[in-house]
Amino acid sequence: MSTPVMHVNQSAEKDSSGREYLEKEQWQKMGTQTASSKATAYLDKLVRKVTGDLEGEDLTRVLWLSSTLFFIVGGYWLLRSLKDPIMSVINGVEYIPQAKIASLFVVFGLVIVYNKLLDIYPKHQLFYMMGVSYGILFSLMGLLLMHPTIGLSNVEAHPRRILGWLSYVTIESFGSMVVQCYWALVNSSVNVQFAKKNFGLIVAGAQIGSILGPTVATQADTIGITPLYLLGSAVMFMMVAAMYFYVQRFGIPGDEGKSSAEVAADKAKRDSGKSAEGEGILEGFYLFWEHDYVKGIFAVSSLYMVQVTVIDYMMKVLAKERYALLYPDDPQAAVRAFASFMGYFGQTTNSISFLFSLFGTGMVIKRFGLTTTLIAFPALMLVCTVLVWTMPNIWIVFLVMMVIKGMSYALLNPTKEILYQMTGSNVKFKCKSWIDTFGQRGSKAGGSLITNAFANSMADLVNYGTAVGVVIAVFMIWCSNYMGKQFELLSESGEKVGEPSKILAAQLAAMQSQKEDTSCGFAEEGQSEDDLLVEGGELKDDIESAGIELGSLKN
Repeated sequence: MSTPVMHVNQSAEKDSSGREYLEKEQWQKMGTQTASSKATAYLDKLVRKVTGDLEGEDLTRVLWLSSTLFFIVGGYWLLRSLKDPIMSVINGVEYIPQAKIASLFVVFGLVIVYNKLLDIYPKHQLFYMMGVSYGILFSLMGLLLMHPTIGLSNVEAHPRRILGWLSYVTIESFGSMVVQCYWALVNSSVNVQFAKKNFGLIVAGAQIGSILGPTVATQADTIGITPLYLLGSAVMFMMVAAMYFYVQRFGIPGDEGKSSAEVAADKAKRDSGKSAEGEGILEGFYLFWEHDYVKGIFAVSSLYMVQVTVIDYMMKVLAKERYALLYPDDPQAAVRAFASFMGYFGQTTNSISFLFSLFGTGMVIKRFGLTTTLIAFPALMLVCTVLVWTMPNIWIVFLVMMVIKGMSYALLNPTKEILYQMTGSNVKFKCKSWIDTFGQRGSKAGGSLITNAFANSMADLVNYGTAVGVVIAVFMIWCSNYMGKQFELLSESGEKVGEPSKILAAQLAAMQSQKEDTSCGFAEEGQSEDDLLVEGGELKDDIESAGIELGSLKN
């Protein structure tokens, strides 16, 4: 009697692709997984949770946009960590509030020039021009900081020393002009679905730069302030290169969806140096004045800076006093310690922002919706303001500033940029430039007026400053709720603020077919668009009952 042959392969287990497990693999499958396989599985799960189904072109686009913002924010935070110590040595810390007010007027002039240039040059080329200009300016000022009498070697602070003022307002203007131009380019090149899904990831990637910038600044003791300043100037040129390669890869932002004839018409208008009727250096201001939705974006994105400026000044005064006491006989050591303190502040703030942007922003928007996410930031700011009022010491103020700043980058910035998805191109560029520069600079100037008024009394600054902060936070909660609801209504209707109304165009077309004496649907002499809507029947009532402002549906 012969012994039957055992065919092991017939009973061997197979994986999902049909490959047979080896004997060792079978035992691993039957038992517990190894540490390396557990770590790999956990990492894969984490990556999928962060990126979702992001792949292909969208993944490449996110990486390019993150790298560009990496250089912008990283360079800004490096220089931002140095601007206050430089101002303190050259001019005196007591002149920082006046420098913030001066930066408002500088930025106001730059916005006027920027809006005029938008009618002449392509928008991406304006970004290149700004980046190169700031790179040259920072390089020159970095060299001047090495001068024995003009620069940091002269520790006799005086308000008439120009270099401190020039450095301060240039860094402040960079944080407004370049960042708003970048986000305007991004908003013009993506849709609302991409924005909701990926803006948190773009900010998260950029926060790596915002962590590295202050981290480098903490080495001011060993490297020196001037070399760090020159490093910041070099980053400006890297920022321009990153945006250049993005445009080469994905095309000119703002031209997506346009026909070749429309692109050619835009180019001809720029080449002629002429603007369409109503356009010009103040068009952004006119758009702001005309549309309540745009006013709401201003309130959401700018007003909180009043309270941030007040608390930020408290922190800097407390820090300067602390290090002056620690180094009473060495003012240079006190300055370097102050710079390192600001660097550590930037590190912790942006670490919080990075982690929340990576794991929290997209999840919060997806789970709770845009309206609740918008409300969350002013509610958090209200809690922090009350905390400062109850315990106004350096470490509580440091903690509050860290939380407010971190959440403003990780939570507020992505959500307020999403609000621009429901606006037209002119609002994205021209009106946004007024909001993000004049609006935020104006709010900072308002905060500086408060700090300047109570600069001689920390107790009064805490009492009156926090009272203003509570009022602002409560108003922002109401405004955020309104803006979230308006965004959803506009999303459902397909309308965009600042563009000709599709609903109005359809109504005019319907009237044209109904009235033979109406030529091409144009209003008769003396008729307004509102009159046409009334004649059209129930459409105007339907729009108003939906809660959408009629002015936002018109050009």
